Amino acid sequence: MRLRLTPRDTTFFDLFSTLAAHLVTGADLLAQIVGAEPADRSVLADRLRDAEHDADDATHSIMRRLNQTFVTPFDRDDIYVLSSALDDCMDFMEAAGAMIVLYAVEGLPEGVNDQVTTLQRAAELTADAMPRLRSLEGLEEYWIEINRLENEGDRAYRGLTALLFSDPIYQESPAGVVEMLKLKGIVDSLEDAADSFERVANTIETIFLKES
Repeated sequence: MRLRLTPRDTTFFDLFSTLAAHLVTGADLLAQIVGAEPADRSVLADRLRDAEHDADDATHSIMRRLNQTFVTPFDRDDIYVLSSALDDCMDFMEAAGAMIVLYAVEGLPEGVNDQVTTLQRAAELTADAMPRLRSLEGLEEYWIEINRLENEGDRAYRGLTALLFSDPIYQESPAGVVEMLKLKGIVDSLEDAADSFERVANTIETIFLKES
C-alpha cells in the first residue's frame, strides 16, 4: 500500500457506510412492495421515499465534506463518482417502487422478483464493503461478486423484456399494450439500479488500483 505523508479525513468512510446502509433499507422495502397486495403498497412506497431522502442527505453530507476538505482519503473525483453511483442505486430503486404504486400494477411477472432479489444481495454486499475502504483489504471478492450479480440481473432483464414484447396478453388490446409499457418502465428502472451497483463496484476497484 502506498505510504501517505499527510493526514486524511476519515469521516468519509463513515459517511459512505451510512449511505450504503440506506441502500439495504431501500432494497428491502422494494422487495416488500413487490410482494405486497396492491392496497398495501402505498405505505411501503412512502417509507421507500423516506429512505431515498435519507440517502440524499447522506450524499449531500459527503459532497459538503468534499468541498471543505483539502486532503481526502483518495482521489476527489473518485469520491464524487462513488457517492453519485451509490445515490443512483437508491434513486432507481425508489423510482421502481413509485411506478409500481402510481401505475396501479396488479400483477408483476416472476422475473421482477429475481431482479429485486439481485438488488437486495448487491445492497448487502455494498454495505459490507464500505467499512473496508479504510484499509482497502478484502475487496476483490466484493467487486467480482457484484459483477456476477449484474450479469445475473442482465439475464433476468432480457428475459422480462422478451416476455413483455412476445406474450399475447400484452399485444392483443390497447389496454394490454399500456400494461406492457408500465411494466417495461419498472423493469428498466430495476436494471438501471443493478447497473449503478456495478458502477459502485467498478469505482471501488479503480480506487483500489490507484491506492495500491
